[in-house]
Order: sequence, then C-alpha cells, then structure tokens
Amino acid sequence: MASQKVIGSVQKLAAFLFFAFGAQWSHAETVLVPLSKFDNDSQQLTNSRVLEFWGYHAADGDDNYQNTLRLRYYNPLKAGDWHGRIRFDTAYVANYNSNTSPDNSGQYSAGNTMVTVWGQDRTFLKPLGATVGARVTFPFGNNGQWAVGPQLGWTFVPELSSKLHVTDFSPLIRYMYGFDTKNNSIAVNSNQPALQRNLQLFPTLGFQLSPNTTLRFWDENGMAYNSAGGGWFVPIDAMLMHRLTKHWVVSVGASKQVVQTFRQYDWMTYGKVSLNF
Repeated sequence: MASQKVIGSVQKLAAFLFFAFGAQWSHAETVLVPLSKFDNDSQQLTNSRVLEFWGYHAADGDDNYQNTLRLRYYNPLKAGDWHGRIRFDTAYVANYNSNTSPDNSGQYSAGNTMVTVWGQDRTFLKPLGATVGARVTFPFGNNGQWAVGPQLGWTFVPELSSKLHVTDFSPLIRYMYGFDTKNNSIAVNSNQPALQRNLQLFPTLGFQLSPNTTLRFWDENGMAYNSAGGGWFVPIDAMLMHRLTKHWVVSVGASKQVVQTFRQYDWMTYGKVSLNF
C-alpha cells in the first residue's frame, strides 16, 4: 500500500512538471536549452578524489537549532571495465535552543555516518542510461537506526550554449528504508526517531556564472516524500561554488522550505571547503 502511494505521488508530480514545463518551453528555448539538445553523460565518471569539510546551521521554526560539522570523501572505484564512485560521510551535531546554557550549546555528539556507492550500469537497467547505486546509513550517535536504499542518477549536459549558461541537469532518485535492532528499538530507546520511509528527489540544475563560479540548485538538499505517513518536504536550495585553484573549491549555500507537510527544517545555511586531488 505504501509503495502504491509513492508511485502514485511520483506519477502525479511527473505529470504536473511535464505539462507545466511544456506550456512554457516554447518561450524559453532562447534562454534555456531545449530538452532534445541534452546529451546523457551519466556513464562518464570522474576519477578524482575529493575531501570536503562542511558546516551547516539549521532551524526548525520553533526556537530549535542544529549545528552540524561534516566530513565527506569521494573515491573512484574500478573493477575490470566497470567504473564507479564511493562516498563516505560522517558528522558531529549540536542541538540547542534559546534556553540552552552557553556551555551545552557547543557540545557536539556523533551524527549520521553514511556510505554511498554508485556506478555504471551497462546490463541491469541499461535502457534507463542511469548510474545505479545504494546508500547505507549506520546507527551511530543520535540517529539510532540502520537505513538502506537504492538510487538512480543521471547527468545530462547541453549540446549548445544558452543565455543562462546551463552546465548540467543531474536528477537523482533514492528511497531510504530504516530499521532498528532488537536492543535499540523504540521500546528500549524512547529517543529513537521514526523509522525512515523516504523517497528522496534531487532535480539538480547547474549554471555557469563565470569561468570559476557556478550556481547549483538542489545539489545538497533535495525534496522528500514520507511514504509511511504521507507528506512532502520541498525546499528551495541553492549553492554558489567558486574554484580558487585547480585543487581548492569553496561553496556557500542556503535552503528554505516551501512545502512542509513532512517536517524536516524551516531554513538552513551551509558552506564547504573542497580539496580535489
């Protein structure tokens, strides 16, 4: 029943987006890039290693705040003629509000630790032209549960330039399914959050502002549908990235919810420093 609700919601969203974009596309071709002029570049994966240091500040709108420090690392994978990528994430989190003492507001505890793997798919779902992968979230810190989920991703690059200098359209779909162990269930741990049943959508879109500066939408924070209890979380998320040198990139971003029938956060600011080698 839950999966049928997810499929129905995705179909309705896809139909709405199709007709909305179709009605306006004839007026936008001189500004954007026609859909027929995008190449599927999903199977071309970079071999670079990337180490990133992230900082986030988020608010839920009820005088509750969260600071997060995150370490993220990307590494190439190869097996025969197959190429892929692996990403490691780990974090420390501090939660506080206006009543929290200054001593406690700076205390961090372990946050989510995740491993994500994706790569070329030349057999299993070849007609989709997507990369296929999966994510595992470990039950460390205050997360309290395991979560696993498959994902599909694409990268479409324009064949021609446009006035807005679109660099790519890189949608990603992931479904996360959470579960807990017998010694860490909600009956044992009252702080255990609700088990994840989330469809995650990242309609990532990039624009080249200058030779070293890009603007990306929904790259870090995407949309989510709660298939367990219903409800959508839809933010506006934008990140400005600037390449300082061949190896160093700095980024700043912000995210603000516009639909929140599935509660996540009200607003968020964040930044990162990336080392490419």
